[in-house]
Amino acid sequence: MNLSEVNWELDAAGTWPLPIKIATVIIISLVVVGLWVKFDTSDQLSGLEVAEKKEIELKQTFEIKQKKAANLEAYKKQLKEIEESFGTMLKQLPDRTEVANLLVDVSQTGLASGLDFELFKPQGELKKEFYAELPIAVRVIGSYDEFGTFVSGLASLPRIVTIHNVSISGSKDTKVKNDGQGMTMEAIVKTYRYLDDEEQNVAAKSKKKGRKRRGAK
Repeated sequence: MNLSEVNWELDAAGTWPLPIKIATVIIISLVVVGLWVKFDTSDQLSGLEVAEKKEIELKQTFEIKQKKAANLEAYKKQLKEIEESFGTMLKQLPDRTEVANLLVDVSQTGLASGLDFELFKPQGELKKEFYAELPIAVRVIGSYDEFGTFVSGLASLPRIVTIHNVSISGSKDTKVKNDGQGMTMEAIVKTYRYLDDEEQNVAAKSKKKGRKRRGAK
C-alpha cells in the first residue's frame, strides 16, 4: 500500500484502504474517550477520592467513639478516682481561719531544723480560680543538713507547702565556712488556702472583666 497514492481528503474517506480506515476509527475513538475522561470521568474520580477519604475519617471517628463507649465504665471509675483525689487535695488547703496556724507551722519547722531566721516575710496573696497562693520570703542561716531537714519537714506537713527560688550562699567567716555552718539560704516558701464560694465568685467576675478589657483593646 502506497500512502502517497491515498486521497487524504475527508470527502474521499470512503475510498481509503481498510487498514487506514481502522486506524482512523481507533484514533478518533481514543480522542473521544480521552475527552470524555478529562471532562466527565476525572470529576467523578476526584469525587470518589474525596468520598473514600471521608469514609476513612468516618471509620476512624467511629472506632474512637466505639472504644470510648466500650471503656465508658472504666472512664467513669477513673473520673470518680480523680474526683476523690481532688477532694483529698482540697482538704489539704486551709481556709482563712487556718492560715495563721499554717504560717506558725512553717516557722516552727525551720526552728526545729536548727535554723536561725533572718527573714520571715509573708507577701501578698495571689488568687487563682479556687485557691490562693501565699508566698513567704525567708532567709535562714544553718548548714546543708539543716536545710535538708527543713525542706523535708515542709514536705511532711499535713498541708501543701512548696519551696521556690532557692539560693544558698556561703559565710564570709572562713572558719564557719570550713565547718559547713553558717550558710545562708534564701527562698520563697508558698502555702495555699482554699477560696470560699464568695471569694471564688469575686475572682471569676474579676477574671471576666479582665477578658473584656483585653477584648476591647
